[in-house]
Amino acid sequence: MPTIDAIRPAPDTFLNLIRRQERGRLKVYLGSSAGVGKTYAMLGEGRRLKKQGVDVAIGIVEAYGRAETVEQVGDLEVVPPRRIDYRGVTLREMDVDAILARRPAVCLVDELAHTNAPGSRRPKRYEDVQELLRAGVHVITTVNIQHLESLYDQVERITGAKVKERLPDSILGEADQVVNVDVSTEDLLERMRAGKIYPPERAERAMQNFFTPGNLTRLRELTLSETAHLIDRRARRAEADRAPATAAERVMVGLSSRSPDAPALLRKASRLADRLNAPWYAVYIETPAEELSRVDEAARAEIRTNLDLARQLGGVPMTFRGPEVVCTILAFVREYRIRVIVMGKSRQPWRRRVLAGSIADRLLRRSEGVDVMIVDV
Repeated sequence: MPTIDAIRPAPDTFLNLIRRQERGRLKVYLGSSAGVGKTYAMLGEGRRLKKQGVDVAIGIVEAYGRAETVEQVGDLEVVPPRRIDYRGVTLREMDVDAILARRPAVCLVDELAHTNAPGSRRPKRYEDVQELLRAGVHVITTVNIQHLESLYDQVERITGAKVKERLPDSILGEADQVVNVDVSTEDLLERMRAGKIYPPERAERAMQNFFTPGNLTRLRELTLSETAHLIDRRARRAEADRAPATAAERVMVGLSSRSPDAPALLRKASRLADRLNAPWYAVYIETPAEELSRVDEAARAEIRTNLDLARQLGGVPMTFRGPEVVCTILAFVREYRIRVIVMGKSRQPWRRRVLAGSIADRLLRRSEGVDVMIVDV
């Protein structure tokens, strides 16, 4: 496991990057949970950059009344947020137009995975950040590990919580710098008890549910592992850019209208492909029984949703037609030179699997030179 010093770049590294690049650069402070100090660290860097003569402004900051965070804003300029009235409540959202008109060199944007209020130009804050980057504004932002789309199922197993606000892994993968803001579980719980994260009554509930020692330890391990992987992937890609091109591993996952837990299967496939540094395909296998005209509207909507999720996860969504499932998958494998097939564990009754053979069994017998991975979702 890397040390914090190994994964934290020198403070002046980001300053050097933003002076060399016309398109905006993205720096992300990544944490294991609320309260570890991501916003505090982001604001601290903003103040350091300002002292070095960089034009810095705050696009949005979510202080939640935390005195330390409010104090850290200091003399940084805040671009006034938009105010949106929604169901009798006034909501604050980042004003992208005002930021573009102001055009700071660096914009500080808290909570990258935030969902914008209804009526906003874009549904997600990360989409607003992408516009700022395209316009040449450099962005420093914050996000927690549980908001990564590919980790949704793991986080639910760890914490029991269904995370509603998520962002594509590609956003983090394309960041120019990712800094892990790490705090020990004991220190984080002490901050919670002291009322530095939530008010006392909310803190007590949090420590009985999400903020348990076991949950926080697992999330911290997950954050350290993900940060180390991002650094390793960047190094491997840089090495690949210098080396002669070689045949890449290719991964596919087959989908049908009856896939029992397609989103979880897609997330596992995306993480496998990411570890292999390989392109991957999410393929709807359209046999005569699976023709879209023959499945009901609810199933068609679910297929579209799953293929869209694959796109968000960095996969290539496709439809591939054939007379029968196994031979159609094998035809796709040959045409696209697939090396790894990812499948979910069969839900068929054991008698049917023994008599007819599961799809996985038949693929294993007929897919020489191709790895077939059966994952439990």
